[in-house]
Amino acid sequence: MVTKLLASLALLGCLAMAGCNTVAGAGEDISRAGGALSRSAK
Repeated sequence: MVTKLLASLALLGCLAMAGCNTVAGAGEDISRAGGALSRSAK
């Protein structure tokens, strides 16, 4: 029982870290696109 709980917590931790990394990358991409659009409008 304890082994299954620890395995589940480890899996959730990995998924959470992967999700944060993906969201951060998407935020950077959106920021760069906004900056490029802003420069092209000038």
